[in-house]
Amino acid sequence: MRQLPVCVILSACALLPFVNCQRRSDDKKEEVEFVCPEGQGNGNFADPATCRRFYQCVDNYPYLNRCPSGLYFDDINKLCTFKNEARCGPLPATIAPSTEPPQDLAQKCDTSKCVLPYCFCSRDGTIIPGGLDPEDTPQMILVTFDGAINLNNFEKYTHLFNDKRRNPNGCELKATFFISHEYCDYNMVQELAHYGHEIGVETVSLQQGLQDKGYEEWVGEMIGMREILQHFANISRADIVGMRAPFLKPGRNTQYEVVEDFGFIYDSSVGVPPLRTPVWPYTLDYKISHECKSGTCPTKSFPGIWEVPLNAHYVETYEGGHCPYLDQCVLHNHDKDDVFEWLQEDFYRSYKQNRAPYMLPFHTNWFQLKELEDGLHKFVDWVLTLDDVWFVTVTQALTWMTDPRPVKDLANY
Repeated sequence: MRQLPVCVILSACALLPFVNCQRRSDDKKEEVEFVCPEGQGNGNFADPATCRRFYQCVDNYPYLNRCPSGLYFDDINKLCTFKNEARCGPLPATIAPSTEPPQDLAQKCDTSKCVLPYCFCSRDGTIIPGGLDPEDTPQMILVTFDGAINLNNFEKYTHLFNDKRRNPNGCELKATFFISHEYCDYNMVQELAHYGHEIGVETVSLQQGLQDKGYEEWVGEMIGMREILQHFANISRADIVGMRAPFLKPGRNTQYEVVEDFGFIYDSSVGVPPLRTPVWPYTLDYKISHECKSGTCPTKSFPGIWEVPLNAHYVETYEGGHCPYLDQCVLHNHDKDDVFEWLQEDFYRSYKQNRAPYMLPFHTNWFQLKELEDGLHKFVDWVLTLDDVWFVTVTQALTWMTDPRPVKDLANY
């Protein structure tokens, strides 16, 4: 009898409600007994009692599922397949939990071994590169935009970088755009690149749950987006060196393996919880020094790969909440002066302390409200009255970090 192709079986298994994957009253006892693995997020996990079943964990609740007749769950590849291909089985009851940490986990920062320009870390992530004093350190502002570029936002974005606004050395203000595919006008993307803005990738589809997907899915999303930009926006692959995961949910170690294997220089997907002193970008040679807000950050060492984290935005004396993206802060009842004061106070947390790069991450949503847009313009104009503040791309910021120079030496930088 001819066997069905595995791909057909997988498609059937994906339609969980139609292949005996629904929750059943006679499975309630089994569901209660299984506990979703802590810290591994949503996903499929083998039933310890039998290879014929697996649990789909959604928000820490286990839903019991059965493989189609004749198939067994492979707990490595996370799919139902033929018995001779499945790697699964009852968990031995005699194995004691390991007390030794895995050997490939990243270790705590060792500043004696982590030296610029190839490595940078600090005990709590707040130390200024090069041992500079705050007053000698340029305050860099990183304006970033996520998603597609089109008629809904192109003029709004470019208006922020008009010719009259200049950095202290006379150069134009620059931003970084993390591009996704759907509804994107690549002629506009090409124009942004032509004017010196940095173009990065934010995957093709912006699909939910990508953080739990495998290597091939990340290659398709990241490298696929880079190829699209090269083909339709005529941007060289060598110029696309940064990426951001959808919804700021990094793909654990898998995403960073792709970053490393395909020649990216940095990622900017890691959200930082609210801290009194913001965090500087760091390389992933060593363990991340702050709490991982998403719970899906890398745990292995990826030498030389930079992480440009998103420090939480908040103002203790104002409403607005804590948000990595500014358009997620609740500022909709404020006028432009309130928005300006909120941004100013939030900015001071970097400017008056350790001068960590102040990121302004946006989606199109921010520019749909006139009060928010006008407040942002007022903030930018105020910042440009300061002679030690620079609007730069992410790559420009990292270039400075690899060779830190004091403000007085940046006139011709």
